[in-house]
Formats: sequence, structure tokens, C-alpha cells
Amino acid sequence: MKDSNSNQEMLQNSFEQGLRSTLKGVVSNVFLAIIKILSGIIGHSYALIADGIESLLDVFSSIIVLAGIKIAATPADEHHHYGHGKAESLAAMVVSIALLAAAMGLAIQSVREINEPHHAPAPFTLVVLLLVILIKELLFRYVDEVGDEIESSAVKADAWHHRSDAITSVAAFIGISIALLFGKGYEMADDWAALVACGIIAFNGYRLLRISIVDIMDEVPSPEVEANILKIAGDIEGVMEIETCRLRKSGFGYFIDMHIEVDENLSVRAGHEIAHTVKDTLMSEYPNIFDVMVHVEPYPFKPL
Repeated sequence: MKDSNSNQEMLQNSFEQGLRSTLKGVVSNVFLAIIKILSGIIGHSYALIADGIESLLDVFSSIIVLAGIKIAATPADEHHHYGHGKAESLAAMVVSIALLAAAMGLAIQSVREINEPHHAPAPFTLVVLLLVILIKELLFRYVDEVGDEIESSAVKADAWHHRSDAITSVAAFIGISIALLFGKGYEMADDWAALVACGIIAFNGYRLLRISIVDIMDEVPSPEVEANILKIAGDIEGVMEIETCRLRKSGFGYFIDMHIEVDENLSVRAGHEIAHTVKDTLMSEYPNIFDVMVHVEPYPFKPL
């Protein structure tokens, strides 16, 4: 039988996974930000400097994610009967807004740089960007996989920060390559690349903001998950019909409210045992279900 201790253990495991992935991202972003900003200054590439600034913003975002998942892993208390899972969604929302703000700020500066004459970027900046693209794409895949595994919108938002960084680096690589290939008159190509990258960052910020709002508004997490839960509960012996099934995501897991119908001639105890079987079976099948509230109705159900 699944109990609150096993629920808490699952929550702790999810927290530790999210913590590890986010800390790795923080360390990587600090290192890459220093490399990119210094290379951009020395190599006369604003696209690379903008990329480095975005990496510094990623550090700030990752710290928010760390705080969010730490609060989300806090057990329920007398003031928060359903736990603190929404803190994880709020962290994802803050990170998304930070992405949008970064895109706007970098876009404004890119436009300014386009209108100001400057030197063409140095060739060595391309090597730096290739290294950045490789590291950032690997980080994205690792953190995104963790986010999928623990079903964390905040961790997935953090993963997309890495993907956005990789995309801006690709744009910068293309822009600098054009500037170097075509020479005089094309020095601002990397600034245009930075501007394009800002649009990509803004799009990802909007997309992630929508996901976090969906979580906060308790939208049904997944039609497939809902259908499977209905099937599992409906196949349990003694369950005649399922009148209602409501799901909502909170942090790393789900809460479920379900109304089942059982033979009206059964005793209260027998109906209670069927309800417990439904709850225990669902929580065994889905380790990230925190609780299932099962209400028993007589079958056939006749509204009062």
C-alpha cells in the first residue's frame, strides 16, 4: 500500500534530480558567460557579448528554479494542505518573464549596434561559438530529459534557456561568418544575427509562460494520462461506473478527485474497501500521484 512516506520519498527524489540538473546549468552558465563576454569584447562581436549576457541571465533564472523546486518539495502543512507544488509553476513563470525581458533588452541594444559603425568580428570568435553550441545543446538535452522525468515545468523552462542560448549562438555564428566572408560593409551582420536570436528567445519565453499558466490554472495535464486513469479505475472489481474524474498538477505530481458508482446493495464497508482499492491501485501505477480522493455513489446513480 502506498502511503505518505513513499509519496514524500518520490517528492524528495524529484527534488534532488531537479537540483542536480539546475546546479550543473548554473556552473556551466557562469563559465560560458565569462568566456563569451571576454571573447566578444576582444573579438569585436556584439552578438557574442549579447550571448554572454543571456548566459548571465540564465544563472539568475536557474537560481529562481532552484528556489521554486526547493519550496515545491516542502511537505504539506497546516496552512498548505495540498503542499507547496505551485511554487514550481510560479518559478517557471518568473523564468519565462525573464526570457521575454532579456529578449526585449537585447533587441533594443542590437538595433543600436546596427546603426553604429564598428570593426568586423575576429575569426577566433567562431571557435568559441562552436564550443558554446555543443555544450549548450548537451545541457538542454540532459536538463529537458530530467524535466520530463519529474514532470517539472520549471526544470523544462530552465532546459529551454540552454536551448535558447544554443540558438542565439548559432545565429551569432552565422552572422559573424557572413561578416568575415563578405568583408567591408557587412560588419553589422552579427548584430542582425543577435536581433534574430532575440525573436527566438521571445518566442520560447512566450511558450514557456503559457505552460506555467496552464499549470497554475489547473488545466488537465494530459488527455492520455486522464484516459489511462479512467481505464485503470474502471477495470477494478466492484466499480460499476465512474461518474467524475478531476485531475490537477501540483509541482512534481497530481491530485485526483473521483466519484465512482458501486452496487447500491453493498454495505458501507464494502463500498469503502472498493474506494480504497481504486486509490491504492492508481497510486501504485503512478508514483507521482500524491493523493486520490474517492467518493462512492450507488449504482445506478439517481440524482436527488
